[in-house]
Amino acid sequence: MFPDRVVSGMRPTGTLHLGHYHGALKNWVKMQSELPCLFFVADWHALTTHYDDPSIIEKSTWDMLIDWLAAGVDPAKATLFIQSKVPEHAELHLLLSMATPLGWLERVPTYKDQQEKLADRDLATYGFLGYPLLQAADVLIYRASLVPVGEDQIPHIEMMREIARRFNHIYGKEKGFEEKAQEAVNKLGGKRAKTYEELRTAYQERGDEAALEQAKALLEEAQSLSTEDRERLLGYLVGSRKQILTEPQARLTEASRLPGLDGQKMSKSYGNAIGLREDRESVVKKMRTMPTDPARVRRTDPGNPDKCPVWQLHKVYSDEQTKDWVVKGCTSAGIGCLECKQPVIDAVLKEQEPMRERAQKYLDDPSLMRAIVADGCDKARKLAQETMRDVREVMGLSYK
Repeated sequence: MFPDRVVSGMRPTGTLHLGHYHGALKNWVKMQSELPCLFFVADWHALTTHYDDPSIIEKSTWDMLIDWLAAGVDPAKATLFIQSKVPEHAELHLLLSMATPLGWLERVPTYKDQQEKLADRDLATYGFLGYPLLQAADVLIYRASLVPVGEDQIPHIEMMREIARRFNHIYGKEKGFEEKAQEAVNKLGGKRAKTYEELRTAYQERGDEAALEQAKALLEEAQSLSTEDRERLLGYLVGSRKQILTEPQARLTEASRLPGLDGQKMSKSYGNAIGLREDRESVVKKMRTMPTDPARVRRTDPGNPDKCPVWQLHKVYSDEQTKDWVVKGCTSAGIGCLECKQPVIDAVLKEQEPMRERAQKYLDDPSLMRAIVADGCDKARKLAQETMRDVREVMGLSYK
């Protein structure tokens, strides 16, 4: 049985904005205190859509890593690394591709969706078709139990689970597996062995998920078992195969409630974003000039907060007292739009201040960040190599 572990990555798109913080990074900062976390820059993934312009990747990678550290991702708690620095990702991707049905890749919802959205690019490439499989390799190579994703990414996690299940079914065949598993059951001792058999039957005959979780907990507590026997019994719970790759679960994250300056989703391509570390003057200027309710042509015209992008930001940043003040003042024309914006401007600047401070030491001395990433790459690679040893062995590639 493998320990709980969280894996998540981002494509390098350069400096991040506050939408990224509220959508993902805030959650990463929370999770790093709960479980072992690995966060990686998905630089190979950037090439699936921008293979013809790789010049931006390196700078975007370092900019993004500084933003992670600025947001509060702590290298003492989480492992930060760059995907391409752990070549085992590519090896597992290649080996998984040998047994992954083509139809599985073609049915991924984002495949056709992205082709339509990026119609200006030639995406009729193997790399683009295969990116969900590379994404699966990114997670499966660390035997991750949890992957934080938004609802739109759930089909990708389901596919990872199917790929792990298929791999375990094909390659988890072990000569004399049932006999070895039964021997391992006996090592649990009379009472525990009986409980394990009852829980296994409950799961296999009735699909009782609670019984499966109880059996896993029982195995985790069994000190008398070797790692190999524990893996066998985990596989024996769900069928007659040894578990080599873990089926990850999706950890649903809240969608970012932070809209852009025009009320649309915050995005650099829409020109409505506030950078995570954007300088104060620029932030103040952007926010003071952001659009408001079009009905408020003059200061004396009453407005409707629901039609104003500033109100959407108040929902994220303001307390109840401030929100009441905004509603009353806007609908009665008791306050002007600039007055209404000021508490949000103050709140955004307050949120950014510690981010700028945390980032500054890495900007002053980039070698600090490079050392963190080098250390993270080493840690990630050791874990990846453990998985690849097992994968090569069951695929007949462990030559002696």
